[in-house]
Amino acid sequence: MIKGKPFVKWAGGKRQIIDKLKQYVPDEFNAYYEPFVGGGALLFELSPKNAVINDSNKELMNVYMCIKDDKKFDLMCHELNKHEREHCEEYYYKIRDLDRDKNRFNRLSDYKRAARTIYLNKACFNGLYRVNSKNEFNVPFGKKEKVNTYEGQNLGVICGYLNYNNIKILSVDFEEAVKDAKKNDFVYFDPPYDSDTTTFNSYTENGFGKEEQIRLSKVFRNLSNKGCFVMLSNHNTKLVNELYKDFNIHVIKAKRNINANGSKRGKVEEVIITNFEK
Repeated sequence: MIKGKPFVKWAGGKRQIIDKLKQYVPDEFNAYYEPFVGGGALLFELSPKNAVINDSNKELMNVYMCIKDDKKFDLMCHELNKHEREHCEEYYYKIRDLDRDKNRFNRLSDYKRAARTIYLNKACFNGLYRVNSKNEFNVPFGKKEKVNTYEGQNLGVICGYLNYNNIKILSVDFEEAVKDAKKNDFVYFDPPYDSDTTTFNSYTENGFGKEEQIRLSKVFRNLSNKGCFVMLSNHNTKLVNELYKDFNIHVIKAKRNINANGSKRGKVEEVIITNFEK
C-alpha cells in the first residue's frame, strides 16, 4: 500500500523521528485520535481505518476537508495549477495578502483557501506557518523559482485514504476532540512544545502556555483512567517531567530545522510519554 505523507511542512513535524515514534505505538488498538494533527506524519504512517483528527488551525483542517471531498479536491487542484503557473515573488505576496481584507477573505470558497494554504507553505521562507496577532499569514517569500504543490501523487494518495476509511475531521479544542475516546482506542498528543525559557504565567509564541500544558496532562490522565492507550510528544523540560512522572517517559534526540529562531535549531532532547509498556 502506498502511504501518504504530510502535504505541508509543519513546525514540530514528526517525519524525521517517525521510526522512533512507531516503536511506542500499541500493537493493536481500535480507533485512532490525533488532536494536534498538524501535517499528519504519524496518521499517514499508521493509516488507521477509523480515526478522529483535529487541529486548532482552521485553515489547515480546511485543507484536509477539501482533500476528502472529491469535487472540492478537483477544484483545489485547479487552483494549485494556477498558483504553480503564476508563481513569482509579486504573485506570492498578492496571494499571501488576501487575508488582510477579512470580509473578502471570509467570502473566499473553501477550496481556494485550501489551495492558498498549500501554496504559501510550499513557496514561503523555510516552510514556516506563522500568523501575526491579527491572524494574518506573515512569512516572507522563499525565493524559489518553481514550487511543487502536489509532491508527485501524494495529494491523490491522501484523497484516497481519507475517502476509503472512516476519518472524522474536526477543528475544536483538543479536549473536545477526544471526548468520545473509549477503552482500547489510541490517542496521540503532539501539542505545541513546552519550553524551560518561559515563566509559568507567560505564553509561548504559539499561544499554548504552561496552563494549557497542565490542562493537557489532566486530559492525558483521564484518558488513561478510561483505558485508552495514550502517547504524547514534548520537549524534555522540568514541567513536562513533573506532569507525567507517573507515566513512562522515553527521552530521544531530535533535529529541528524549521524554527524561525536560528538558535533553536539543531539537535534537541524530546520525550515520548506513554501510559503503557511496549
